[in-house]
Amino acid sequence: MTFSHWSLIPALLLAGLTDAGKVELKAPTTQAFERYIQAAEAKLDQRVGTPAFLWVDGDPARRLRAQRGDVVAAPVSAQGDIEVPDGLVHDWVGAMFVPGANLEKIIAMFEDYDNAKNIYKPEVMDSKTVERDGQRFKVYMRLLKKQVVTVVLNTTHEVEYVPVDRTRWFSRSHSSRIAEVENAGKSSERELPPGQDHGFLWRLNSYWRFEERDGGVYVECQAISLTRNVPTGLGWLINPIIRSLPRQSLENTLQSARKAGLKLVP
Repeated sequence: MTFSHWSLIPALLLAGLTDAGKVELKAPTTQAFERYIQAAEAKLDQRVGTPAFLWVDGDPARRLRAQRGDVVAAPVSAQGDIEVPDGLVHDWVGAMFVPGANLEKIIAMFEDYDNAKNIYKPEVMDSKTVERDGQRFKVYMRLLKKQVVTVVLNTTHEVEYVPVDRTRWFSRSHSSRIAEVENAGKSSERELPPGQDHGFLWRLNSYWRFEERDGGVYVECQAISLTRNVPTGLGWLINPIIRSLPRQSLENTLQSARKAGLKLVP
């Protein structure tokens, strides 16, 4: 395919993603995601308070890479994509290390959702704390997903932070609303009804682990999301978007958090 042909891909994809390309989130898809989440959370709960608290400790080479400044990421199940009825569950875990940091400042940074739009830009276009009750938060974020086409999403999340002991915390973030935005930034901007859109992101849960040791703070995230499956005929275009964005988003988030965390080090 020549360069001129490749330049037509965004137009072709947009042509395919008209109203005819929209899909509906169905009950069996949601139910399958919830079953997956229940099993995943049970496994995470079992690791709290054990030597297996951090995923990065499962492989010395993985931990060494994180200590050297890399963001390390891997699929939790299969290749990171699990087929469910009319959808795909994406499950990835990643880790990074902030040398010289202390846990209190790192937790405070993560809880500052009004500033998330500055830490995680351009992927987080806007953010704010809607409500706070102790260590429980209701958070709004406008997300930008971009690969071949640009997708903007208005999202709301319920987040809780839990201290395990003096050196370890974990948090859970469950999306409570995700709405795709058409014509974002234009006078004709509007939200599509949640679950009646192009299916690029229907659910997003994030499970964070924080541990201070080895002269810094380890930060991990397991991100589990739900999208549409790959439609017949548009698979060659949509497949790369659906399957590569979850890992890219996780890696970008951890890289941005590490950069912001390093600024907190004296």
